[in-house]
Amino acid sequence: MIPKETIEQVKQAMDIVEVISDFLTLKKSGQSYKANSPFTNEKTPSFFVTPAKQIFKCFSTGKGGDAVTFVMEHEGFSYIEAIKYLAQKYGIHIEEKESTPEEIIERSQKESIYIALNYAKDYFKDLLHNNTEGKSIGLSYFRERGFSKETIDKFDLGYSLDQWDGLYKAALQKQYSQDILEKSGLVIKKEDGNFYDRFRNRVLFPIHNLSGKVVAFGARILISDKKQPKYINSPETEVYHKSNVLYGIFQAKNEIRNKDNSFLVEGYTDVISLHQAGITNVVASSGTALTKEQIKLVSRYSENITVLYDGDKAGINASIRGIDLILEQGLNVYAVTFPEGEDPDSYVKQIGAERFEQYIKENKSDFITFKTKLFLEDAGDDPIKKASVIRQIVESIALVPDPIKRTVYFQKCSSLLKIDEQIIVSEFNKIQLKRNNDKTTTNQSIPESTTLVLDTKPKNLGTSSEDSEVLKEQEGELVRLLIQYGDRDVVDPNKNTIKLYAYILAELDDYQFQDEVYKEIFEVYKLESILSDTVDERIFLSSSNVELTRAVVDLISTRYEVSDGWEKLEVVVLDESQYLEKAAFMMINRLKWRYLKFKISENLNEIKELTDETDLIICQQKHVDYKKAEIELAKLLGNVTS
Repeated sequence: MIPKETIEQVKQAMDIVEVISDFLTLKKSGQSYKANSPFTNEKTPSFFVTPAKQIFKCFSTGKGGDAVTFVMEHEGFSYIEAIKYLAQKYGIHIEEKESTPEEIIERSQKESIYIALNYAKDYFKDLLHNNTEGKSIGLSYFRERGFSKETIDKFDLGYSLDQWDGLYKAALQKQYSQDILEKSGLVIKKEDGNFYDRFRNRVLFPIHNLSGKVVAFGARILISDKKQPKYINSPETEVYHKSNVLYGIFQAKNEIRNKDNSFLVEGYTDVISLHQAGITNVVASSGTALTKEQIKLVSRYSENITVLYDGDKAGINASIRGIDLILEQGLNVYAVTFPEGEDPDSYVKQIGAERFEQYIKENKSDFITFKTKLFLEDAGDDPIKKASVIRQIVESIALVPDPIKRTVYFQKCSSLLKIDEQIIVSEFNKIQLKRNNDKTTTNQSIPESTTLVLDTKPKNLGTSSEDSEVLKEQEGELVRLLIQYGDRDVVDPNKNTIKLYAYILAELDDYQFQDEVYKEIFEVYKLESILSDTVDERIFLSSSNVELTRAVVDLISTRYEVSDGWEKLEVVVLDESQYLEKAAFMMINRLKWRYLKFKISENLNEIKELTDETDLIICQQKHVDYKKAEIELAKLLGNVTS
């Protein structure tokens, strides 16, 4: 555990511009900094850093927070990992006491799974280097593949003994629970209640997440056994979802960013061999079909992906769908195929790193050229098949979200297929029209077996989407004022000088918030104001409630600021901080007025449904009272009521 004092020391030392500049190129923009979002692919910057508030805000994704939050979001770190990273950056020593077996058991299940997987990684590594069987079989295999000691260590490669329960027994001796070992995918429970190791007599390839934690294993058998699969992998667990992970991403992410390109291969050994050859911007889908989540993961570091296909035509056809998925995400995709029978692992060993990179440079092609060549080879001289090829190529182009890119691809497709560009555009329009019709049908069609039931009750105007959203927006504005200027002195309507937060809290003491997040922020502020004279906005930014933190960042962030040019033109631009009393007074009363409108609508709906005369009289009196209050507030605000 990290002491609270150390965490506070880290937060005091960190500078958000310094931290984010390690990952992004920030450009000065007035009093703020901006950059393209690291979480999406965009051409216009929507990522803003505000040094004065020590916060960032990504307007593309809605993500925001302080430097700790950014490191967590960008690197996939946990809160503690982010603190450790920042402590190291700022030279702050962290003293952590070693966890006892009892403390390990008490930790959260997710953290316990991570710990168990890390133990297994060390266990398999130790067997590889220090066990007779591990050295003679596992280490010999890796050396035969040409992997150096540095490469083996870099990827934490290991070996599992030809035993049913070697890892299981060793882990039990270290106080790891059977439950956690099973939930981490390391052992399997038999029908009789006993356990055995999942990985036996195999070399191990640990799979790391973005922060370098082991989340799973891939294991290859080294003997010929038709009853056994060549590779087995960890099952899905609380920390491992194979569709969200790319093998080698931890080792490759920085170089992908530096090279502004990622190589995508199929297997573990492809990644390892290319790394050893000095080509380190490479990741693998680990033999599974490429997923959108994997594409989004690698796109955080570059929008350019080069797919390296084995020289196996059947395999290429089976995995070609991956290109369409990459296109859908708005990325630039290129493809390279190797000679028949070769893959990245074998080919880089055969010709060396320099010639390998030259081969890629000379043979890579954009997806239009690649798919056209591939499909036309299959079509031959068959005109029907050629027509099908055109349709398939245009369907791929239709996935590209950028209309300018689509236009360029239309032109290239026309040139490659030697057909009029207008025919391609016409086919594209047909595809788009069909997609739109399919969406409409999906949203509007009613199955024949469905019976429609008409709602004869009056609509609840008081809880309509429009009324509710307007009310929530006004709640947000008042909460923003509270967070940004709460500790400022203001003069209330009774001419008393008080803190702004005291005025707002008193006026809204009985108010029922419609937005649950704003309600929680308000309640936290109320509690903190009792404990301290000033409420630091950092208590919200450091909250474990991600939704609350994001809401606060949304409220206090802006992507616009007043340009210096307005001053030169002698144009006065009002700053709300200069008229806080009036701003607070108007916001509070607007909120009360809107809330009254909300309650009036709600009450009228209730009146329409009442049959009891006594209840009807009570609701009618409520209506009279509400209208009187509405008229009074309208006078203060200068509104016209009906």
